[in-house]
Order: sequence, then C-alpha cells, then structure tokens
Amino acid sequence: MIIKTLSERFFATDRGSSIFFSLLLLVTVLVPTLNLATGEGSFLHIPNYSVALIGKYMCYAMLAIAVDLIWGYCGILSLGHTAFFALGGYAMGMYLMRQIGTRGVYADPILPDFMVFLNWKELPWFWHGMDHFWLAAIMIVLAPGLLAYVFGWFAFRSRVTGVYLSIITQALTYALLLAFFRNEMGFGGNNGLTDFKDILGFDLQAQSTRVALFIATAVALGLAYFTSRYVVRSRLGRVIEAVRDAESRTRFIGYKVESYKLWVWTFSAVLAGIAGALYVPQVGIINPGEFAPINSIEVVVWVAVGGRGTLYGAALGAVLVNYAKTYFTAALPEVWLYALGALFIGVTLFLPQGIVGLISQLARRRA
Repeated sequence: MIIKTLSERFFATDRGSSIFFSLLLLVTVLVPTLNLATGEGSFLHIPNYSVALIGKYMCYAMLAIAVDLIWGYCGILSLGHTAFFALGGYAMGMYLMRQIGTRGVYADPILPDFMVFLNWKELPWFWHGMDHFWLAAIMIVLAPGLLAYVFGWFAFRSRVTGVYLSIITQALTYALLLAFFRNEMGFGGNNGLTDFKDILGFDLQAQSTRVALFIATAVALGLAYFTSRYVVRSRLGRVIEAVRDAESRTRFIGYKVESYKLWVWTFSAVLAGIAGALYVPQVGIINPGEFAPINSIEVVVWVAVGGRGTLYGAALGAVLVNYAKTYFTAALPEVWLYALGALFIGVTLFLPQGIVGLISQLARRRA
C-alpha cells in the first residue's frame, strides 16, 4: 500500500517520468528478447555488441542524472564528476582482475598480469580482499562517496562557489588522472585494468551474462532516477532549489546550506560511482583516460542538451549525444570534437532549456 501510494504521488503530476519509465521498461524487455530469442540472420536480431553499447548508454544516462541532480537542482556545476565515475569503475575492475587467477598471461594465482610485468613481489595492501564481491560492492560506494565527502566538506565550509568550485573540481579529476597514470600507484598505469574473464563465476563473454548485465544496468538506472526524483520532490529538494536560487537568503533564514550541499554532492558522487561500476564489465576496460577533464565537460553537455533540472532530460541528452558520438567517430572522426563544441554553443544560445524545454514550449503553444 505504501509503495502504491508513493508511486501514485510520484507519477500523478509528472508526465515526463511516466514516459521515461515506460521507455526504460520497453528497452529492458525488448533488447534482451530480440538478442536471445532471434537468430543472427534475423532482421530483428540485436547482436551482443549492441546490447553492450546500449548498456553503456544507460550507464552514461545514470551519470548524467547524477550531474543534473547537483547542477540542475542545487546550482553546483561540477567539471570533474567523472572522477567518481572512474573510481567506481576501478573498484569493479580490481574485483574482475582478481577473478582472472591463473588464466592470465603470466598465470600468477595472486598478482595481476601488469604487476608481474612490473616486477611487483607482493599484492599491495589495498588489493587484499578485492576478490570478494561484497567488499568490491562496498568500495564501489565508499571510494567515490568518501572522496566527495572530504572534498565537499572543505569546499563548502570554505564557501567556494561558482566558477571557482568548477575549476577546483576540474583540478581534482586532473590530479587523479596524473596519479593513476603512474605505475607505482598499483592500478595498471597507462593501460589500466582489462582482460577480464568472469563476474560472480559467470563468463563475461557469454551472451546470457551480457544480457544479465544489461538488465542490472536498466534496473540501477530506474532506481537512480526514482531515488533522485523522490529527493528533489521532497522537502530536502525544495531547500536544495532554494540554495540554487538564493543561497545567501537561505542561509539567513536558518538553514545550514553547507550541510545540504554536502549531502546532495556526496549522494550524486555515489550514483556516479555505481554507474562506473556497471560500465566496466560491459566495456571490458578501465584506464586513467576516464579521469580526463574533457569527459566531465562532455557530461555537462549531455545535461545541457537534454534539459537540466528535469533528470529525464539529462538521461535523454546522454543517450542522444553518445549515439551521435558513436556515429561521427566512426564516419567522420575528425569532425566530432567540432560538432560537440558547436552543439554546446548552439544549445546555450538557442535552447537554454534543452530539448525537453523546447518540447514543453511547443506543447504549450499547441495547447
């Protein structure tokens, strides 16, 4: 009864959320069905690589929702949110590397291949226990969440805001990029972590495993959206929006602005970390390139294109922009970065509310 009441309150006045969940449910059912139940020669067949590609898009949609939560509703423009995405990915990658065992190139039962190649004599202390999925799951949440909490505590207590905060977040992810590039860090250096074999005892290359990962990603995306929507529609969400619109006035009337910003910042980082963890087994690699500041800027573009402050618009923007990226990087690879820059400038000038805002305006005019 409680769940039914929450659902009715959630969907009653939110047509966009209803459409989002309907499309997500359709994709969750249709893609695995067409992959498993149709033959490779069938026109309706969806190949394994497409299943993984759509799963990657859903991970990006989850990351975009995390960024929209802090930017669209709290006014915090993060240019380094892929740092949390990559940390969650590395936690999952460490678990997957420990599952390889003697099946690696050097057949070492304990040390991953890159450590054998670099003449490591023993497993670093922070790798111990990562062969257990339960510990890896904790680290997927704890690593990005703890970093976000410590960073946010210092930044928000110091009342760093606006463009200064954006630059600091970009510096954070660039510092992590440089750190993870070093072989001495014990994370594979430039090559990162790859050559994964299985997860929870199931072959990662098996068709059934890929479908299971796809469904898990769809469920995680739905839960992330539902939780985020519940937050922004609650009293907490109203305070967060007040902080976005008038931070000084909100502080003056008695709210601890720093605490609210720190909470939503940390929650957003955890969502990004979970998205990164689901991304890695479907893509098959995690390397320091995921920390690159340009990736975080791309996430901001996704949110702006879709429509910030809507959540479902952010998810839509992530899917559309990455689909365009997949097409252009294959057909016209030298054009993509120019197209991305032009897209961001065009949206800023002509579609400040994104695609969702344009659709809403057209609907109101027709009405």
